[in-house]
Amino acid sequence: MLLAALFIPALGALAIAACDRWPDLRETVTLVTAGSLLYCVLSLLGPVLGGAQPQVMLVQMLPGIALSLRIEPLGMLFALVASTLWIVNSIYSIGYMRANREPHQTRFYVCFALALACTMGIAFSANLLTLYLFYEALTLITYPLVTHHGDDEARRGGRLYLGYLLATSIVFLLPAIVITWAVAGTLEFKAGGILGGGVSNAAIGGLLALYMFGIGKAALMPFHRWLPAAMVAPTPVSALLHAVAVVKAGVFSVVKVVVYVFGVERIAGLASVEWLPFVAGFTIIAASIVALRSDNLKRRLAYSTVSQLSYIVLSVSLLAPLSVVGAALHIAAHAVSKITLFFAAGAIYTASHKTEVSQLDGIGRRMPWTLGAFAVGALSLIGVPPAVGFVSKWFIFQGAAATGHYLVMAVLGVSALLNAAYFLPILYAAFFKAPAQGADHGEAPLTMVIALCATASLTVGLFFYPQIPLALARQLAGF
Repeated sequence: MLLAALFIPALGALAIAACDRWPDLRETVTLVTAGSLLYCVLSLLGPVLGGAQPQVMLVQMLPGIALSLRIEPLGMLFALVASTLWIVNSIYSIGYMRANREPHQTRFYVCFALALACTMGIAFSANLLTLYLFYEALTLITYPLVTHHGDDEARRGGRLYLGYLLATSIVFLLPAIVITWAVAGTLEFKAGGILGGGVSNAAIGGLLALYMFGIGKAALMPFHRWLPAAMVAPTPVSALLHAVAVVKAGVFSVVKVVVYVFGVERIAGLASVEWLPFVAGFTIIAASIVALRSDNLKRRLAYSTVSQLSYIVLSVSLLAPLSVVGAALHIAAHAVSKITLFFAAGAIYTASHKTEVSQLDGIGRRMPWTLGAFAVGALSLIGVPPAVGFVSKWFIFQGAAATGHYLVMAVLGVSALLNAAYFLPILYAAFFKAPAQGADHGEAPLTMVIALCATASLTVGLFFYPQIPLALARQLAGF
């Protein structure tokens, strides 16, 4: 099943390409492939919850260096989120791509399937080499999705996308991996870390910086501009790849490196690593301010993503068990919340061709299901119950309180206010202001409405039933 989770999306991509002439069959194959992947991932969930860590070696490259897969709790959580949301996104994409008469639809679905194969490789990577190769492959395979429209704006966004992500991974991340190999003699992920006493406390801070800025998909400032640039892609791409797969590959890698390469206990209390909460906190506040000033809806959501990703970086940088749990939970919480918001933005565009926040007066009266789902996603990211964003932020707040990081607690409070400042006016305008003259549209196509209602339901459902992600997060943190 571990191998199947990797190869099913890749084989599905071939089958989708073969169905180019038959759109209905092509989309059926997409849904069957997504369902098969979720079945594989769910079949692995029980053993992992029971403490097992299935492993398989793909290729032995050099003595002690192999491409290999192993499932640990964090990877299980990431794979579960990505495979679940791929099905929902596929349903949404059928309505969106057809309603907007998007070109190159077969290429779109093929690249999506290959991107999920790379995502599974990242989630189940057993060592840094495997993680790095699938990480780079994900960047390359998503480039055609970012540049899908083929116009000057898309090509410009694609250049920024490739430039930032390849430059950071080659200039910073690859040297960090080489240094780790030289110091530790292994690249295998290990609970408690692999560095041991082989590197001085002062040097750990420099190595951590190489990793944090080398993992450009985490969008820490100043290496964040690729993410808003990638919003030129069709909304389903923004929704899954830039709310779930690509950006979550970044923060997933950050958490995995801190826990399994450095080791939380090994670096806790070191002065050389105390800069990271400040960088993450600055990114949270600065990105929120940019979001507040953005009138374009997708741009506002993009900078909201930059901010929310740094919640995860900030949380794991506190180096406390509760904050590690919060970081893992926020991977899932942000995924279901933000994909709901992007789905709603795409539905608004499809039904009304409106893209600016200032154009949304009264739209909630004509699209109540869409704006209702948007409200759920927005309240979740603000941290209002009963939405899962409250649960993850509560653990992050508890971790900050337990470690005495009062400045972090202040950042969380200010950020919540900023989140409210850039989300709540949208809801007020949508539901309480009069609609524009001549606005006679209704909801978007049914498949799109079903998908966004499903993710909104997940956002609320995980508040009441967080047992599975919470159990995996607690395993990761070791309690």
